Amino acid sequence: MTQTRIDRRFADLKRQGRAGLVTFITAGDPDQATSLKLLKALPGAGADIIELGMPFSDPMADGPAIQASSQRALAAGQTMVKTLRMVKAFRENDDSTPIVLMGYYNPIYIYGVDRFLKDAVAAGVDGLIVVDMPPEEDAELRPPASEAGLNFIRLATPTTDAKRLPAVLANSSGFVYYVSIAGITGTAAPNLADVGAHLARIKAATKLPIAVGFGVKTREQVSAIARIAEGVVVGSALVSAIAQSLDAEGKATPETGPKALALVEQLASALRAPAAAAAL
Repeated sequence: MTQTRIDRRFADLKRQGRAGLVTFITAGDPDQATSLKLLKALPGAGADIIELGMPFSDPMADGPAIQASSQRALAAGQTMVKTLRMVKAFRENDDSTPIVLMGYYNPIYIYGVDRFLKDAVAAGVDGLIVVDMPPEEDAELRPPASEAGLNFIRLATPTTDAKRLPAVLANSSGFVYYVSIAGITGTAAPNLADVGAHLARIKAATKLPIAVGFGVKTREQVSAIARIAEGVVVGSALVSAIAQSLDAEGKATPETGPKALALVEQLASALRAPAAAAAL
């Protein structure tokens, strides 16, 4: 596979001597227009890589915050066509920030795998995280996605043992997403000692960058994880910031964008401060 935007971004982060901030939002939450504005503003707020959630009615690996974001997006009429259109609109002004579509196989299957891959590449998508597609069941999507030039990013978890790890890493590209807690998203804080031990084991088996997510909410957590991983993923905290800015009917308010972006700026500053200090 030729070098992708994800490969280039992690190479650039390595040159800068810092970890990257990976931000997750759900496409179309709370509505298409607000979501697109937020998507376009994320890099300026400090996002190095963007995970864009594909709304799904049964997001079984996600906690209440991201489940609710999917429901809001679907209620507002979000579709796969609109999600890919958002990526295309983002690419009009940003050709460097990687975008990873994250979600479940059902919406891709319904859209049609061949059509999806063709349209995703044309829109400017860089990678896929499909949480309910383990290595044993990825034949319909992973090989053609890789052939299309998309990174296929796999999840490793605290329960991924030495026997299982080779299967997870085989045919992975872009980066490895390490799920720092056992369970659903946004429901517990990661134990950094445990995370460090697991990352050491994974790093011994792959040269891919590792991004750590699930439960990361504070500047202090971001700073600590950045010392042991190449990327820090913030999802539920960002989606919750969006939710907290909505009105009583779940609609966007003038605070929706600023509140979410302020959180991104705060967390991103934890990654840039050490590099800035070292440069003095």
